[in-house]
Amino acid sequence: MANEFPQTLTIAGTDSGGGAGVMADLKTMQERNVFGTAVVVAVTAQNTLGVQDFMALPQKLVDEQFASLAADLKIRACKTGMLADAEHVHGVVENLKKYDFGPLTVDPVMIAKGGAALLTDDAVATVRDELVPLADVLTPNLPEAERLTNIKIADEKAMESAAVVLQDLGAKNVIIKGGHEATPDKASDFVLLADGRSFWLSAPRVDTVRTHGTGDTLSSCITAELAKGQDFESAIRIGKDYVTAAIANPIAVGNGHGPLNHWAYGQGGAH
Repeated sequence: MANEFPQTLTIAGTDSGGGAGVMADLKTMQERNVFGTAVVVAVTAQNTLGVQDFMALPQKLVDEQFASLAADLKIRACKTGMLADAEHVHGVVENLKKYDFGPLTVDPVMIAKGGAALLTDDAVATVRDELVPLADVLTPNLPEAERLTNIKIADEKAMESAAVVLQDLGAKNVIIKGGHEATPDKASDFVLLADGRSFWLSAPRVDTVRTHGTGDTLSSCITAELAKGQDFESAIRIGKDYVTAAIANPIAVGNGHGPLNHWAYGQGGAH
């Protein structure tokens, strides 16, 4: 029967270097045994050394991608990544309201690993006011959580407070990624679920520069698990395990912030 196989959607920008964005999303979705599709919002000239240039696609073409998928496929879960500017964030929001693509995971991509800005200032406000309220799962890192909440996050208590503010903005389930914190021995993420339960997810910190695309990979793994019917807590836990394995078993690609090993989770015999 048509469309029985789990299908997912990433709404994001490309990464010509293959380590982040749509490329990382589709690799992750494939590894998690779902069929990934994409609405490309922007195209980057990018490698492990940084982002050299990027250009957003015409909004009409973005709209047509949404319509094309809705006319044929049965998307069970979707995610957003790099959305370029306020106009495109708003356009994506309008399409997400128009089409039912299942639970939405929002990765509020603002800054590339090398430091390049991937979201304009006015677009940050649009993400906060229009996109975050649609999020079934919100996955900011520490700098992104600070920008969305205007809270300086210097300790675990501040992470917990920021998660509450993000829920107040409309996000149902929040995971604040602690990879940017200064803790030398572990990377801890704080999770606040829609039902009020909360918990910490910790993993040993790996001394490596091969972490490009970490946020994209986490959010796309969560999306894949939701498409297969996992509950939100299970999807988030699997996402954390998947990313931990991908960082702990690096591959040598590029001369800068290298990509993750998207095969590592399966190769390690897990799930």
